[in-house]
Amino acid sequence: MSDARLFLALWPDEELRATLTRCRDAWIWPRGAGPVADGKLHLTLHFLGAVPAARIPDLVEAFHVPFRPFELALGHPCLWHQAIAVLEPLAIPSELLELHAALAERVAALGLPLEERNYKPHVTLARRAHGAILPPPGPAVPWRVGGYALVESKLNTDGSYHVLHAYDAQTVV
Repeated sequence: MSDARLFLALWPDEELRATLTRCRDAWIWPRGAGPVADGKLHLTLHFLGAVPAARIPDLVEAFHVPFRPFELALGHPCLWHQAIAVLEPLAIPSELLELHAALAERVAALGLPLEERNYKPHVTLARRAHGAILPPPGPAVPWRVGGYALVESKLNTDGSYHVLHAYDAQTVV
């Protein structure tokens, strides 16, 4: 069995995805920029990389972690030094950091590598965006986070993302 390229992410519903698409489309992109397709807009929690597909059932079970639903407000457009255009949160809720940390514990316990960089939550809007013109500040994009997803990136086919499992918030005891 082959490997699957996996990540954990906050996965927007269709209404929020439409709003994120409008935020992406408010930028002026230079020639050669690669705006992220509508169906790929998300906020990564952990990139897991290539994992044997045979492990997926165990991973689905292992990544159930309790957390409180929370509000996230996106609204800070930014062009990172690697020419990556992103939408960052206006503030990072402690609940997001707690969810990230709880999932990091599971990732490590499963023997999967953790990112070495500090966690910087964002929605990637485009790559190769050197010279993009940022939109004027707009209203905050509210995101009521009530779950997250284990997602596979289908690089060897059409490059689409496939949600393998969606996790709902569970009450923290």
